Amino acid sequence: MLDSKTILAPAKLNIFLKILNKRIDEYHSLRTGITFIDLFDKIEIKKSDETKIKYKGFFKPKNNYYNDCIILKTLNFLDLDKNLYFDITVTKNIPVQGGLGSASTNAAGLIKGLHAMNYIHLKEPSAYVSIGSDIPSFLFAKNCIITGIGEKISPATFPKLYFLLIKPNFNNSTKEMYEKLDIKNNHENSDDTGNDFEKIVLKENLYFNEIFSYLKTFDNTLFTRMTGTGSCFYAAFEKKLDALKANENFKNKYSKLWTHVCENNINYS
Repeated sequence: MLDSKTILAPAKLNIFLKILNKRIDEYHSLRTGITFIDLFDKIEIKKSDETKIKYKGFFKPKNNYYNDCIILKTLNFLDLDKNLYFDITVTKNIPVQGGLGSASTNAAGLIKGLHAMNYIHLKEPSAYVSIGSDIPSFLFAKNCIITGIGEKISPATFPKLYFLLIKPNFNNSTKEMYEKLDIKNNHENSDDTGNDFEKIVLKENLYFNEIFSYLKTFDNTLFTRMTGTGSCFYAAFEKKLDALKANENFKNKYSKLWTHVCENNINYS
């Protein structure tokens, strides 16, 4: 067994996201295409004499800890030997409440790390959906189509793309976004384009509408999209140079907003 392990936990982008219906058990059936990008949180796991969880980095919580800590929730779910303790440090480089899977990728990274250290056996990704609906996709960690409530995974092929990723000056609560979603007419809405949550933010937030529309003016933009339930959104390009130029233009106009040029279909360890 290893005494320590460091895991890179990638962010995800939803290429499309459709909410099909609300089930009797209150979960939502969805269909989404997911790709992973070269923006990572770092998870450092060390065997210890007591369990400690610390957060640091640009997007760390104010007190370096979350009351609803996904790391603690995952440790409890895994039901480890009661004599096992870990010192876990998470460096937050991925925006939170942005639709990038910030918490879920941390949970999946912890699971992968403990497996690599030989403290747990990996189950099928779907076995972890009760911790969070995005966690199975992060354990799969390759281009995929996700259906059901997040537990059904099919491999997919998405082209190599470069993205200008933007975090506006507000967060979106996943719970609140689902509460606002009108799904009465979505049962047959299975075309693999768009994001059903975009219309909510575009309607309610004029500032988001402005900056989202501005992305469409850049040269060679293939498409623009909000990822997950937001609030992050992106413009996609075939060439990295176009994404870098778009970022430069965007920063000239919106200098206070966080941006990141990234790409998918990357190899990491």
